[in-house]
Amino acid sequence: MTPITEVAGRRLALSNLEKVIHPATGTTKGEILHYYATTAQALLPHVHDRPVSFLRYPDGPEGQLFFTKNPPPGTPSWVTTAPVPRSEDPRARQVVITDLPSLVWAANLVVELHVPQWTVAAPAVADRMVFDLDPGAPASVEECCEVALWLRERLAADGLDAYAKTSGSKGLHILVPLVPTPSAQVSAYAKELAQEGESVLPHLVLHRMNRKLRPGKVFVDHSQNAAAKTTAAPYTLRARAEPTVSAPLTWEEVEARRNLVLRLADIAPRLDRYGDLMGPLTDPDRARPLP
Repeated sequence: MTPITEVAGRRLALSNLEKVIHPATGTTKGEILHYYATTAQALLPHVHDRPVSFLRYPDGPEGQLFFTKNPPPGTPSWVTTAPVPRSEDPRARQVVITDLPSLVWAANLVVELHVPQWTVAAPAVADRMVFDLDPGAPASVEECCEVALWLRERLAADGLDAYAKTSGSKGLHILVPLVPTPSAQVSAYAKELAQEGESVLPHLVLHRMNRKLRPGKVFVDHSQNAAAKTTAAPYTLRARAEPTVSAPLTWEEVEARRNLVLRLADIAPRLDRYGDLMGPLTDPDRARPLP
């Protein structure tokens, strides 16, 4: 029988809590739900008012993975959705995770959470910019740190603050709070910086995905600033062999090349120690205009 749990006044059917989702660590679905419930205070502001896309992995990372923008079948009526028209479906809607019950409901589906750089109130007007630093073997996340530090300095020269998080996969994400700016302008600026990085650090940086040139270099993916693209949300678990998290880092950790892979069990102690290191991204007073 599926247990019914009450979460902040909403009744939720939570299923298969003993099911192992990450065999490498024996992490169960119940532990994943507990992770999201205890991380909600930090996570929710980062998905607030943003349409969520789900990468679902109900049978673990080795099972079938499927990406969906549409609200899944059986979405409760109390889960908020918003119109997000697409060329192939002008009436499309997406889930907006507004509170703890809707976060736990989504977590019960076993999902990665992906969001765009804009909110439903202002589609295609970005309030943050992202760079996805993706290493090509034998380069690793350590080379990403070198690129991240260059990017941080270069952004600072333009009056912009940068915040780093692990991707939860192989690389790093660099996020920048912005005064709301059309996504096309943000994309153009981000591409220019990636190209500049390639000219300044030609031994290390690529600004476009070129498989022949990938080995040993870091691809600075600026494309996720396009209005139609999404990025793994801060604090989302990833569909990896181990329960890795896309989690904020301090710049000291980036400089020291330390704590570059963070897992589910690492996050509560970090929140106790640092609070939400990405908090400034959700503070309009910290936003700066693009130069």
